[in-house]
Amino acid sequence: MKFCSNCGSQVTQRIPEGDSRPRYICDDCNIVHYQNPNIIAGCLPVWGDKVLLCRRAIEPRYGFWTLPAGFMENGETVAEGAARETWEEAEADVRELTLYTVFNIPYINQVYMLHRAHLVDGKFGIGVESLECQLFDEADIPWDELAFPSVKRTLRYYFEDRQRGEFPLHIDDLRPPVKS
Repeated sequence: MKFCSNCGSQVTQRIPEGDSRPRYICDDCNIVHYQNPNIIAGCLPVWGDKVLLCRRAIEPRYGFWTLPAGFMENGETVAEGAARETWEEAEADVRELTLYTVFNIPYINQVYMLHRAHLVDGKFGIGVESLECQLFDEADIPWDELAFPSVKRTLRYYFEDRQRGEFPLHIDDLRPPVKS
């Protein structure tokens, strides 16, 4: 950040009085500009024994498969954001959303909140952010072509939990990939 969104003056990074972290502070109007993690809201849409995945038409991870998810918007709940993202990416209506996985990903300043959801009438299309969308059973999941660790972990939890017949809330911290 270089300029204040309040007055347009230059900002500098320093620790405000009474705080413990460096923040961008306007040199003229003294507004403190807080930067906080982004919340990613999404769904694991289920129809019978299958789950709906979308092949990404945007970066990052263009061409890889993912669960429909994206940044929450102001003025919506996490579940509303998850349902909206599912419509935008897969033209699919979902119901009975239940928070299922929460992933803290501090190295990219994101929190993923994914819901198990019922795909209404098994219907879906292809949204503008997707190259294709498809229902997969467990045996056909393209595990090596999944876009993000949060997606892979959510799918693993889902298939394990489905065998047990219990779907608890899973909360995990994801760490950066190890460079070889």
